[in-house]
Amino acid sequence: MSLSALYSTQISFTEWFERIGHSKTEAMRQEDNAKRDRLQRLQEIIGLPFDKPTSFLATELDKNDPSFSAFLQEHGQELCALRLMPFDASLPKLRMRGLTVHDVVETWYPRQGIDPSKYKADFVPHAEDTRWSTIFVVNKHGIFGEIIRGGHHHLTQGFYDSDKPILFSFDFREWRTDPLSKEAEAHLREVIEKLRVIEETKKAAIKNEFGASFFNDYLSGYFETTWNEGHGVWFIDYNRILGEMYSDVVPKLPPRSKNVELRGQVGNKGNVSGIARIITKENLSTAIVNDGDILICEMTTPDFVPLMKKAGAIVTDKGGILTHAAIVARELGKPCVVGVGRAVAAIQEGEMVEVDAMTGVVRRL
Repeated sequence: MSLSALYSTQISFTEWFERIGHSKTEAMRQEDNAKRDRLQRLQEIIGLPFDKPTSFLATELDKNDPSFSAFLQEHGQELCALRLMPFDASLPKLRMRGLTVHDVVETWYPRQGIDPSKYKADFVPHAEDTRWSTIFVVNKHGIFGEIIRGGHHHLTQGFYDSDKPILFSFDFREWRTDPLSKEAEAHLREVIEKLRVIEETKKAAIKNEFGASFFNDYLSGYFETTWNEGHGVWFIDYNRILGEMYSDVVPKLPPRSKNVELRGQVGNKGNVSGIARIITKENLSTAIVNDGDILICEMTTPDFVPLMKKAGAIVTDKGGILTHAAIVARELGKPCVVGVGRAVAAIQEGEMVEVDAMTGVVRRL
């Protein structure tokens, strides 16, 4: 299966939470639907740059509508991302990325079969030359997350081509990246500085409006950003629920060792031994994972949820600590080690393995 095909199977955080029966599913739906409203307010208060959409009522997506006709004429050949946002939260949110505005209107939108009176349409510019993307959490202990040379979907979905994510941490004193990258650190400093608020009146406004906290003058929460030469830094998500879920995580990079056979990053702590089950795209539909088995795969997708619920621990070759799947593993309470690189190739189906998700080590027993 190609990466593009894998991306087409991905779903939002809300849909992940629905599939695992999470108690905060509805709260997450509301948080996600209103994220650009929050980003808009942060831009107004502290000048935070974000991927500001051009919005229309879905009923206006008609070339005879004067306002949309003018937009289509000016931007029809530009690539875009489109989010169809329902006025009723119980309706599905629909989205696509990477088509021109013209192609969206002519092909993708008509196929959705929605009632236009119940939706608004947010068009966001889509840049194919994204140079840096980040995903990170700010909490009382510091700032930690991942940065990659590529699109933010490489981080959230966990699939990437050549450039691997770089793990980073900042304990409000010292920056660390793994592997070491001064270029990545320089970009991270630029991004993080945009969340530093010194003026007490602005802090008070954000606290009152969002119930937010500040640590060492940095706004807390979960964030995603992209950067390219055309628009610079864009914040594309600010999520308070995910920020709260990771509020007690200490930003700490894994120790380096040359003697460990398999090592990755800790997605969720724990220590479990069990029978290895190697799950690939070819055997996913027929795979059997018994309670307590160790699920080992390239990267989890939504189709893995039933197997994830049964697994004693989860090991992936790709992905990072803040991919959608790693967060879901954490919410399921499953020890998880991600970004191992060669677990599928190195471990045999049915052999005993230990997942030391305290240190990020996977051992063949």
